[in-house]
Amino acid sequence: MKKAFIQLHIAVFLAGFTGILGRLITLNEGLIVWWRLLISAVTMWILFLPAKRIQKISAADMMKIAGIGLVAALHWVSFYGAIKYANVSVALVCFSSVGFFTALLEPILLKTAYKPVELLLGLFVIAGIFIIFHFDTHYKTGIIIGVISAILGAVFPIGNRQLMQRMNAETLMTYELTGGFLALSLFIPFYLEKFPGTHRIPVFSDWLWLLFLSWICSVWAFQLSANALKKIPAFTVNLTYNLEPVYGIILAFVIYRENQDLGKSFYIGLLFILIAVALQTVRVWRREW
Repeated sequence: MKKAFIQLHIAVFLAGFTGILGRLITLNEGLIVWWRLLISAVTMWILFLPAKRIQKISAADMMKIAGIGLVAALHWVSFYGAIKYANVSVALVCFSSVGFFTALLEPILLKTAYKPVELLLGLFVIAGIFIIFHFDTHYKTGIIIGVISAILGAVFPIGNRQLMQRMNAETLMTYELTGGFLALSLFIPFYLEKFPGTHRIPVFSDWLWLLFLSWICSVWAFQLSANALKKIPAFTVNLTYNLEPVYGIILAFVIYRENQDLGKSFYIGLLFILIAVALQTVRVWRREW
C-alpha cells in the first residue's frame, strides 16, 4: 500500500510538472501537443501491443474514442496556450475549475441528477478565478483560454467513464491518444496558418523536453496511476489529483519565480480555490469512510 501511495503522488507530481514543460518547450501550443500525442501513442503501441494489453474494439467505439481523444488534444492545446499567454500559475488556477464544469456538465451528458454541494464548491473556484481576472487585467487572455481548457478537461473524463466499463485502461488510452493525434493532424495545418509560431521543427532542447513530457509525464505517469489503482480506491486517487495544480504552482514559484510577477489578487483568488478543494476533499472523504 505504501508503494502504491508513493507511485500515485509521483504521478500527480508529474502531472503538475507538465505546466513547467509547456513553458520550457519553445514550440507553440499546437505543436507541443501534436508531438506529445505522436510520441506517446507510438510508445504505448510498442509497449502494450506485444504484451497483449490492447483489446479489439468495434468501429463505433473507435469513433467515440477518437472524438474523446480530439477533446483531450484541444484541452492540452488550450492549457499550453494559457501558459503562453499568461503563465504556469494562472493556467493551473484555471485548470482547478475542472471540478465545477464536471459538476455542471456531467448531469447533462449522462442524464443524472445535479449535486448542489459540488456546484456550490465549484462556484467558489470560479469566484477565485474571477478575482484574478478582474484585478490582474494583463492575464485576461490567458485566463479565458485557461477556462476553455478547463471546460474541455471536464468533458473527456465524462466520456471515458462509460467506455472504461467495457475495456481496460491501456486500450482506452492507446486508442485515445492515437485518435487525438490523427484528429489534430487534420487541423494542425490550418492552426499553423493562424498561429505559425517561431519554428515548427523542435530544436535539440525541445526534443529532450518533449521526450520527457511524453515518456515520463504521460506514459510512465499513466502506468504509475494504473498500478496505484490496483491497491488504492479510485476516489482516493481522484482526490489526490486535486493536488496537481498545487504541485504545479509551487514548481512555477521555485523554478520561474512567478510569485514575483503575481499581485495580491492572485493569492486571494488562489485562497478561494484552495478552500474549495479542501472542503471537497473532506466532504468526499467523510462520505466514503
